[in-house]
Amino acid sequence: MATRSTDPVTLAPHSGDVVVLGGPASADPAVLGGKAARLADMIAAGLPVPPAFCLTTGLFTRYLADTGLAGKIEGAEGGAVRELILATRLPAPLADEVLAAYERLGRPRVAVRSSALKEDSAARSFAGQHDTVLDVAGDAALLDAVRQCWASLWSARATAYRDGDAAEAMAVVVQEMVHCDVSGVLFTVDPVSARPHRVVVEACRGLGEGLVSGRVSSDLFVVDDRSLEVAEERVRYKVAKWAPLAPGKIGMTKVDAAERSVPCLDHAQLAELARLGLRVREHYGSEQDVEWGLRDGVFHLFQTRPITTRPLPDDAAARGGALSPYVAQQPDAVQQGTLWSRMDIGEIFVGLMTPLGLSFARYYQENVHTDCAAALGVRDTGDADLHMGYYQGHIYLNISYSAYLLGQALPTRDQRHFTKRFVGEDVEGGALADYENPFGKFPGGMEDVLSTAHWLRHTAAEALRMKSRSGAMVTSRLYEFDRARRLDLTRMSRRELHAELTRNLGWFHDMHVGYMPYYINAFGFYGILTELCRMWLGAEGENLQNRIKTDMSSLRTVESAKEIWAVAQAAKDRPRVLKIINDEPLENVAAALRADDEGAAFWERHMEPFLRANGTRGHQEMELTHPRWIDDPSYIFQMIRRYASDGFSADDILKRSSGYHDDSREMLKKLSLPQRKVIETVISLYALCSELRETTRMSMVTSIWLVRNVVYEVGRRLVEAGVLHSLDEVAHLDFADVRAYLAGGAGELESFPRERIDEARRLHEYRKRLPEPPLTFIGEHDITQAVRPAPGGARLSGLGASPGRVIGRARIVEDLVWQADEFEAGEILVTRYTDASWTPLFAIAGGVVTDVGSMLSHSSIVSREFHVPSVVNTKYATQRINTGDMVMVDGDTGVVEVVEG
Repeated sequence: MATRSTDPVTLAPHSGDVVVLGGPASADPAVLGGKAARLADMIAAGLPVPPAFCLTTGLFTRYLADTGLAGKIEGAEGGAVRELILATRLPAPLADEVLAAYERLGRPRVAVRSSALKEDSAARSFAGQHDTVLDVAGDAALLDAVRQCWASLWSARATAYRDGDAAEAMAVVVQEMVHCDVSGVLFTVDPVSARPHRVVVEACRGLGEGLVSGRVSSDLFVVDDRSLEVAEERVRYKVAKWAPLAPGKIGMTKVDAAERSVPCLDHAQLAELARLGLRVREHYGSEQDVEWGLRDGVFHLFQTRPITTRPLPDDAAARGGALSPYVAQQPDAVQQGTLWSRMDIGEIFVGLMTPLGLSFARYYQENVHTDCAAALGVRDTGDADLHMGYYQGHIYLNISYSAYLLGQALPTRDQRHFTKRFVGEDVEGGALADYENPFGKFPGGMEDVLSTAHWLRHTAAEALRMKSRSGAMVTSRLYEFDRARRLDLTRMSRRELHAELTRNLGWFHDMHVGYMPYYINAFGFYGILTELCRMWLGAEGENLQNRIKTDMSSLRTVESAKEIWAVAQAAKDRPRVLKIINDEPLENVAAALRADDEGAAFWERHMEPFLRANGTRGHQEMELTHPRWIDDPSYIFQMIRRYASDGFSADDILKRSSGYHDDSREMLKKLSLPQRKVIETVISLYALCSELRETTRMSMVTSIWLVRNVVYEVGRRLVEAGVLHSLDEVAHLDFADVRAYLAGGAGELESFPRERIDEARRLHEYRKRLPEPPLTFIGEHDITQAVRPAPGGARLSGLGASPGRVIGRARIVEDLVWQADEFEAGEILVTRYTDASWTPLFAIAGGVVTDVGSMLSHSSIVSREFHVPSVVNTKYATQRINTGDMVMVDGDTGVVEVVEG
């Protein structure tokens, strides 16, 4: 390899059209473009920027003139111009100049980056609008990458971003590629709050493209710019990184297990990086957004731009920093006295929601939730705005207002039966002893008589139709699922797509309203069972209701795990099929199976029936951004790999979930015959409602998937039109805007302003930095005052959710798809929370520990079904426990202890 030199390149005539950055040539943005001019300036200032040269705007102009493209692109559509450039090679003299500069650089692997005239300017960043080609090597690949960058000046997204402005000349940077161990961004001021003296650093493993796309987890650090001391740090468990997979191929791969819970940067490195950031700020005299990387302990700066975002305006600051979940200000007594909870409000709402997820939940609140209340026999369903609230990206149920309205129903006339069901340990036990609902009690007199009569009539009718409605919902689900798979949304006009969304939202409404009585009735009978056990069995019967066999083997979520097991056994019986599943990259498995004769037969016979029954399941199902199993079966293939390799028989999972063998029935024999008959009747009713709830839940989940399909078709069109950089940005859309766009005649740019998308993204990123809010609280909550876990804590207390005591190795699971194949049978599953999509892991887990949860959360119910000791609501388990720790889980006392690090 030639010796690398950073001296200016001596070229033939027109040598001024290829410039070595940092040399004597002027760093004129009109010649180098915004990005290259900044890099040249940074190199000249002595900042650690990898060596690079720039193909100037002059060389681009010569290319258009020498190839005759200048005349052809006049007035042509952007897409046509782009294709012309991609198809037209550089003339030999121009190519020779570029390759001579590449030779002088030492012919390393390089990153080829666009540098448009206004890129990285104070007015507009153009971040992500033009192309970058990474890890390029060789003459032909370099010249192709240069043309790709030039052509991106006419890409749909760049055209949309210019908003009518004409395309200007494009320069291109060719910079030595640094395969970073750690990458990230540094803001010399907090880009959200603009609080002074805060240098904000986000860092991820591997290359920074993973962080920019939002596809990998990152650590967050805040450094005081006066002392260079770390004022705040939030270290996340990092499963995946963006890194070289092969020469010239960059993609997602796993982070080494030993590095997952370790901070990306130590305090000395953070101080060094902050010092570099302050040098950049001082050099430019303004706050900067700096991209950096660390390789072999050495920092490199890749670009800097002025921070073009402004601090959140007053109204956005209120949304980002509000202390109450109420959407609108309420009278002080209501504002301060409302009981809020996100316990057991449906696993589909669990966790932080994206802007799209929150706006879809808002649609549900305004258009569906009050009708769900009516389906319970509530005559007056109240004000839709008061039913639910939103706090720091999480959805809360207004327990006080719900209890007030449910006072119309006989079983919940006493509000305590409802309120205590949703109160976790976040609200101290004594807080509810004297609690007074700020909404009071539902009016008595004639209103009470009318409401009671209405509830009785409705309940009698519900008892008669509950089974038939369940059957109708199942039949309807299969019809809608099959219909959706036959449709080609890409061929629909906007008007047709609007009609499809309207139809899907109507079915979404009906399935949620139909499901709600089963959910609430199961909840009600569970409450009655709890009260009877407490009254008649006393301390001896504490939590007995959670151990009694209540036919929980009918849970659809548990059945899905059994069915994956059956598919895995079918694959295991076909060595060729199992080899494809094991050997192909996850994203290629489905296509590889269908392309193989034996694989296609396996797919038709086993995968298709499984996906028809379970395919619309996914993580956090009300969050529209998460793909379902039918959209991305990678997780299913991971579980097939795991189930097929662990050496279990097909009966193991069935035996594990086949029923409890404890003293529950013996304990019931201590009761009098009438008492025992009453409890057995309640158990039977609970089992029936639980079965109907789980049967119809798939209809509800499928209705969300149908809506998601239309939203992502809109997203695909917005990417095609250049409004969105990628489908990942669908997460930052507002569902109301999607509906309005399909219903109206406004164009993409008018319907989805870039400023609104960026504002939503920024607010979501801010919320991701915050601590987890409590499951329940009264009045207002200041999340900035959240208690942080003490370092080195080896013992945690939570809620014992499934009885038993077990010791095993911990496995922190952050990402199901990427980690399912790592999970070993018998390990302790430690995660923030679970939902239905996690069930297959429970079948092989030795124990389950979660940060968030309650006695009736998904992790608790399924742990009991699989006889797995479980402790939930530990708050900090994922921060205090490391993968590989030997952990004791006591599901009876609610204690989790690291017994060996």
